[in-house]
Amino acid sequence: MACEFKIVRRVEFGDTDMAGIVHHAVFFRYMEAAETAFFRSLGLSIVSRQSQPPVGWPRVHCECDFFAPLQFEDEVEIHLLVARKKSKSLTYAFRLHRVAGSERREVARGRVVVVCVTALGSKMKATKIPKAIADQIQVATARQLA
Repeated sequence: MACEFKIVRRVEFGDTDMAGIVHHAVFFRYMEAAETAFFRSLGLSIVSRQSQPPVGWPRVHCECDFFAPLQFEDEVEIHLLVARKKSKSLTYAFRLHRVAGSERREVARGRVVVVCVTALGSKMKATKIPKAIADQIQVATARQLA
């Protein structure tokens, strides 16, 4: 069972604004990329075709606190931790660090709550996380989350 995952990305020019720093909205794309990679690391897909009916994971809450800017060509490590698991939702905690050689500087912390849903036509309905998915995900320890 997994409770955390890390990826490293390089800041692309298109991620930056006119001031040359990563636009605040891009941080949410970074967090989403980590979530997608986390699911892949478990042999799953965020677009779940493994369960019947298929499930999706819309965001119901997102937040991010920023501590330092990222710039074009910086490397950023995105650390996902499962902060909470309920029967129909997952809460992720994210820590983003600029990485330069052996130096690491925290640049942001985020939190995203996703709800497991099935789609019935154009309507979504919250549903229990399928056992095949829930069994592979555990909550990080208090020490990990501190």
